[in-house]
Amino acid sequence: MSPAPIRAVAIGASAGAVQALQTILPALPADYRLPVLVVVHVPSDRDNQLAPLLRAQCAVPVREAVDKEPVAAGVIYFAPSDYHLLVETEETLALSADETVNYSRPSIDVLFESAADAYGDGLVGVILTGANHDGAAGLKAIADAGGQVIVEDPGGAYASAMPLAALAACPNATTMNLDAIASYLASLGAP
Repeated sequence: MSPAPIRAVAIGASAGAVQALQTILPALPADYRLPVLVVVHVPSDRDNQLAPLLRAQCAVPVREAVDKEPVAAGVIYFAPSDYHLLVETEETLALSADETVNYSRPSIDVLFESAADAYGDGLVGVILTGANHDGAAGLKAIADAGGQVIVEDPGGAYASAMPLAALAACPNATTMNLDAIASYLASLGAP
């Protein structure tokens, strides 16, 4: 049986996220055909400046997610500060001001669990650098739904706590350095 076609990529990161994403996202080609959903822990009292910063560096459109927006192929969506980002089963984005999860809003777990429900085995989940355990339960939900799970090599991560927690939850996850993750994701979405 051949593997399911990949339909979306979900990425979670925290401490050290800017540098990690500056390695991965600019590697995606202009004709990339997958949506990329990104949650980075940003303090609730600050605007998320990642979308404007990375927009200037990426060939793929980069923007902050908007509530009830249909998910489009070839777009990188960032969760706005102080909102959870979810994927609804009809593949539209939803923003939520529900309680924090793992002391975070946006929460990686919230995105990953909703995206696993929406995309099932057509989802790739990626956990990058971070100093807490957010994303571990969500990555397990992706794995349980048949999706692919990738974790940044903790030995090379700016902060290893999040990758280590993700590997504890998903011991069979593929571990890669940032350059390998960038190359792999670029190859997945090539036309």
